[in-house]
Amino acid sequence: MFLALDIGNTNITFGLFSMKDKKKILPGPLKVWRMLTREKCTSDEYAIMFMNMLFYSGFDAKKVNNIAISSVVPLLNGVFEELFKKYFDKEVFFVSCDNCGGLVFSEKNSKETGADRIANVVAAYSFYNEGCIVIDFGTATTFDCINCRGEYFGGAIVMGPLILMRLLNLETSQLPNLGEIKKPSRSIGFNTFECMQSGIYFGYVGLAKEIITRMKKEIKIKHVIATGGFAELISDDIKEIEIVLPDLTLEGVRIIWEKSVKIDKD
Repeated sequence: MFLALDIGNTNITFGLFSMKDKKKILPGPLKVWRMLTREKCTSDEYAIMFMNMLFYSGFDAKKVNNIAISSVVPLLNGVFEELFKKYFDKEVFFVSCDNCGGLVFSEKNSKETGADRIANVVAAYSFYNEGCIVIDFGTATTFDCINCRGEYFGGAIVMGPLILMRLLNLETSQLPNLGEIKKPSRSIGFNTFECMQSGIYFGYVGLAKEIITRMKKEIKIKHVIATGGFAELISDDIKEIEIVLPDLTLEGVRIIWEKSVKIDKD
């Protein structure tokens, strides 16, 4: 089996895939798990949590043959390298601008792009083979563009809705903590709580629409794809988003690993 990890600032997502042979992975994860990102956890602590997830889901840890990781939390890279070496006796493949499965960066791109964004555009182009905007609604929301020739151009980054909610609570004395973000039934709130829900939700919808509109004027786009924890919630009110793929990043990690193995072999 093949294990893909997406280590984000808020959550770590594990995706377990079947392998047809030593170099071919079947698309579509068999199982996806999520846990909170804890920078102070040791490799042993993460190992216990992960082993338990495998065991209680009916999977044999000994059948995990290859591991690839997309990480935006550098402090945890060594922790997971140690985990998989110690408990699985496996080396870890990390997605990066240098390990990107042959992704072509445009001349103007500085190659500072995060591993999750690389995985997203690689998966999007692999699935549709056309120009795409990929929006990842996570801790930070990222907008990334790949053209019809498969060149990655870049995009935009903005604070995610969860950060916005927390900042309102932290930086303003009288505004409460919403707890979670929900779609309001109307835009006009009748109390402070409802006003905050409306402002965050509909404000974010407007933000996303504006960025999409401007990007479409600068690059020829066929598809707008959403992924990330808030994708299904917010995409309901953004008609420009036609596709929601919750496991897009994991699929990108899978595809990049397969392409990199083939490139190394060639």
